[in-house]
Amino acid sequence: MQLFEKTLSTERIYDGRIIGVRQDRVELPDGSPAYREVVEHPGGVAILPLTKEDDILMVRQFRYPAGRTLLEIPAGKLERGENPLDCGLRELHEEVGAMAGEIESLGHFFASPGYLTEVIHLYLARDLTPTNQQLDEGEFLEVERVPFEEAVRMVMDGRIEDGKTAVAILKAAKV
Repeated sequence: MQLFEKTLSTERIYDGRIIGVRQDRVELPDGSPAYREVVEHPGGVAILPLTKEDDILMVRQFRYPAGRTLLEIPAGKLERGENPLDCGLRELHEEVGAMAGEIESLGHFFASPGYLTEVIHLYLARDLTPTNQQLDEGEFLEVERVPFEEAVRMVMDGRIEDGKTAVAILKAAKV
């Protein structure tokens, strides 16, 4: 059996500023029909800024869907056709006020492939130089320095709840 679902038709449900939603009618591997609801997202980038003191520059911000403030690494949405590295460097500068002398890819992952097209690209930034933070209009956050080993513990005990941040920290721990 070939593990593939063939799209038979697509109905646009919603087109917003950040996401789109569609419902697809598909043919399953056994030939039977099914429906798939898909949230379309252009993708994102998250960058883990590591200081020479082995601290991570993180941001604390309120996340409306979560209903609370979360501790995260700098991140942002990809613009159409934008290079992920360029996006990561932009977010590093805007959110924590830093430039990186050294960048390493930590790969990418699907945020939630059961219903969402979003792919998140991860980077590790070192050799940081301070710049001026330039938050987007309507963006409110606080920058915090967290020792790297403490951040790993925070992922493991659930104090860091953001998925992209957890994945980046654990991948960086293996680099």
